[in-house]
Amino acid sequence: MPDSERDRLFDDANGCLALGELDEAALLYRRCVALDPAFFDGWHALGMCLLKLGQIKEAIGCGLQATTLKPNDLLAWTGLSQMYVRDGQIGEAESAKANARILSLGGRVVREE
Repeated sequence: MPDSERDRLFDDANGCLALGELDEAALLYRRCVALDPAFFDGWHALGMCLLKLGQIKEAIGCGLQATTLKPNDLLAWTGLSQMYVRDGQIGEAESAKANARILSLGGRVVREE
C-alpha cells in the first residue's frame, strides 16, 4: 500500500475536520490507520477527533497507540492527558501530563538507542 493513498486520505480527513465534519473525518482517519497501523499522525488525529465526538474510551485507545508509536512526542502525551481527564481518570491524566512536562523541558520519556 503506497503512502500516497494514506496521505491523501489523511489530507481529506484534515479537510473534513477543518469544516467541522467530525464523523467523516473520523471515518477517514480510521481508514488511514487501517492502511498503515504504524502511522502516528493518523492515530493521534483519530484520537483527538474522537475526543471531540465524545467517544472517550476509543479516543484513549488511539492516544495510547500514538504514545506507543512515539513515546517522546509532547503532543501525544498532552492529548492523552486530555482524554483521561474527560474520562475522569485523574491519576492517569496526571501521569500523562507529567510525561508531557518532561518532554517540554527537553527530557525523554523513553531513551532511544
